[in-house]
Amino acid sequence: MATKRMNVLVYSGNGSTVESVRHCLYSLRRLLSPTYAVITVTGNAIIKEPWTASCALLVFPGGADLGYCRTLNGEGNRRISQYVERGGLYLGLCAGGYYGSKRCEFEVGKKAMEVVGNRELAFFPGTCRGCAFSGFVYHSEEGTRAVQLRTAKAALSKGTVPDVFRSYYNGGGVFVDAPKLKHRGVEVLASFTEELDIDAGEGSASIVYCKVGDGAAVLTSTHPEYGRLEMFAANNLDPTINLPGYDKIVKALKEDDQQRTDFLKACLLKLGLQVSQEQTAIPSLSRLHLSSAETADTSRLIQALRDIITEQDGEEYIVDENDTFHLEKPSRWSLGSVADALPSMVDGSSEQREEENEDDQEKIIDYDKIVKRLVIHDADQPASKDTPYFNHHAYVANLKHYESQSRGSGRTFGKELLYGEVVTSTNTLLEKNTAILRRLPTGFTATATVQVAGRGRGTNVWVSPAGSLMFSTVVRHQMSLMAQAPVVFLQYLAALAIVEGVQTYDQGYQRIPVRLKWPNDIFAADPADSSGKTFVKIGGILVNSHYSSSEYLCVVGVGLNTTNASPTTSLNALNPPAPFTLEKLLARVLTCFSTLHERFVRTGFDRYFEDLYYKHWLHTEQIVTLEAEGGIRARLKGITSDWGLLEAEELGWEDRPTGRILTLQSDSNSFDFFKGLIKRKV
Repeated sequence: MATKRMNVLVYSGNGSTVESVRHCLYSLRRLLSPTYAVITVTGNAIIKEPWTASCALLVFPGGADLGYCRTLNGEGNRRISQYVERGGLYLGLCAGGYYGSKRCEFEVGKKAMEVVGNRELAFFPGTCRGCAFSGFVYHSEEGTRAVQLRTAKAALSKGTVPDVFRSYYNGGGVFVDAPKLKHRGVEVLASFTEELDIDAGEGSASIVYCKVGDGAAVLTSTHPEYGRLEMFAANNLDPTINLPGYDKIVKALKEDDQQRTDFLKACLLKLGLQVSQEQTAIPSLSRLHLSSAETADTSRLIQALRDIITEQDGEEYIVDENDTFHLEKPSRWSLGSVADALPSMVDGSSEQREEENEDDQEKIIDYDKIVKRLVIHDADQPASKDTPYFNHHAYVANLKHYESQSRGSGRTFGKELLYGEVVTSTNTLLEKNTAILRRLPTGFTATATVQVAGRGRGTNVWVSPAGSLMFSTVVRHQMSLMAQAPVVFLQYLAALAIVEGVQTYDQGYQRIPVRLKWPNDIFAADPADSSGKTFVKIGGILVNSHYSSSEYLCVVGVGLNTTNASPTTSLNALNPPAPFTLEKLLARVLTCFSTLHERFVRTGFDRYFEDLYYKHWLHTEQIVTLEAEGGIRARLKGITSDWGLLEAEELGWEDRPTGRILTLQSDSNSFDFFKGLIKRKV
């Protein structure tokens, strides 16, 4: 069974700098979305997690490569090398270029800065020697230059390739004698045009391509990812920094933004990646819309929030732990045209907003600092012209229809809804704003069309594309229920609600091939494989919780590819009788979730839930290797009914059961379904 390589992993561990990671994330997301999910990865994850099967590109950004060595020498580098040699791709930018070379020579003879030594990856089978230009100072822009590079067009056969372009430089090296290493799979992609301050041997290679086994690496000494790319880069370099000529460097980089972007695209195409023809914009935040299936519930909800609403200059605000919300009424907000309703971050004339928004589009935005506009709909559902990508009337109609068919007698999830066309993260909006969270009822749901800071397990953050069903639901779980109904099972209930919701969406949908992967992923049969034996991930679940006043305040986040074909596949690619719509599917999943939750608090995870879970999961009788137990083989038997642990039976000679039963926790183990490995997290 194979998995699709859909992740672009940007190293964010020891040695990397925050700014370099941010530049990588924003640039690569704009060029590679939605085909790939561009997310960060830590050194610990590289060493311990099963990341290689789904990784399309591993990126090491700028920073200090000694930090990379300290974290990854040994097992980490062994896994990286093996990944590349078996067909993986590596992009090393500046420090990542030093790190990917056989030998690093940095500021030789300068005792306070000298770094000299061999490197384990050795993708470039020679020396990367720096600094190419003198003047480098750690944590400073003093050594910054806008260096001119000449491209090797013959080596870049795809894309639009400029003859020359200027690129951000600050401390990079030169790949010594690179032209002499052609017989070892090295191709020079770009060279410095200016005289260097060190011995470069033959040539003056600044960017090289290296064939490594079945894979490849591109190593750079400059920062081609520090391009304009609208949201940041050259425009985030502060031209007011008090350094002689710095404003001219910023101006030069801005002038060559398009050429630099074209070159970076050509490098990604050289590696065999699918590059977006048009740069995908990181969108601005939109207004949020608060409504209820019964409009009176909206007024009651605002009343519950009244004690945390403050007034300033006649306007109402909620200032919470993570975000500030400005409360608005739809009657006032809808006076203007739809164009006037587009996201803005400042008050003033439409001309002023347009100018300032254009300026914002050229900078990295700290979304947490932006005041969120919250429109309160306490008289009717939001009009279609106000939320053109989500039909609230269709959602409420479907919610009531499914509710009428439900056997539950409790309150249906999703009655109160917070919607935004573009939001940071539905999970963050609820879970990180605890004053609001403590006042929300069970079933309150936030959903969005696009997330610009979607959250996954660990520290994963990404831009979630339109076409995904993205929502987060509040569940208040009383401490008194823990003995019978442990809160850990909420992730399993959510997974069941998704699969059951898909297969009971309407008549004829019961055979849609969606399955559960322990503990919190949704997989589907790959439509590209007619045998039906290959599965790809189409969704995931994230549960965050706070303990407060004898109850757990839980936020259950779900992301499910529904109409978007990338980065893996989607529900609509599985040949349903008719295409899924986000409004109807959200209503169905939430009614299933509320029905399952109502039973769960009464019965716990009883035999009914066990049978339903095993009906949908992927792992029946699967044989796995338990690395944390010394590499023993075991057969998966199920999950325990008390705490939801994965249960496995040890196998001995000829895979005969030994009688020993092992239990594994979801938070301390990582399951690579495709390789049959269960690894201990550290």
